[in-house]
Amino acid sequence: MSRRGDSAHPHDGAGAQPTRTLVVWDPLVRVLHWSLVIAVALGWATTFWLGGWHLAVGWTALAIVVVRIAWGFVGPRRARFSSFVRGPRVAARHARRVLAGDEPRHLGHNPLGGWMIVALLLVVVGLAFTGWLYTTERFWGDETVEQVHVWLAWAIVALVAMHVAGVVVAAFRHRENLVASMLDGKKRAPRGDDID
Repeated sequence: MSRRGDSAHPHDGAGAQPTRTLVVWDPLVRVLHWSLVIAVALGWATTFWLGGWHLAVGWTALAIVVVRIAWGFVGPRRARFSSFVRGPRVAARHARRVLAGDEPRHLGHNPLGGWMIVALLLVVVGLAFTGWLYTTERFWGDETVEQVHVWLAWAIVALVAMHVAGVVVAAFRHRENLVASMLDGKKRAPRGDDID
């Protein structure tokens, strides 16, 4: 075992060099990630079935997001927004490299992934806010509030689809199981042009 949770796992095949791995995603990031996945799925499901649970699921999703935002300022390095939210020029440059098929591998979130996280968190906050507004006496039955809530619900579907597509592309390009990384927290140690 190496320091700080690092480890080495041998490749299959004779004479192959072991691949070093690092713990990238701390346990709280991983629990919050999968909890939000479940909450968003339940948010959709309770719209059509078990409608009485919809409000509770919305509050739960908001609580998850609030904890994740706080952790984004006080958590370990790779959990912090400052480590993965980059300016528009950096994100645009990364997008061009993705389209060209020569983007570098990032140990943490890449610049597009960073903005995806921000967008997903903001949409969940918007969903919770408009859902709460709809329960107030002033906005009960307000068609505009309801319509914005519906638009945000569809926006999260589109963002989730883009997020999954980005994960698939990055996993394929960099030959890395990113779903497993978000389960055990480990990724292959940086090498070559990888960005830590």
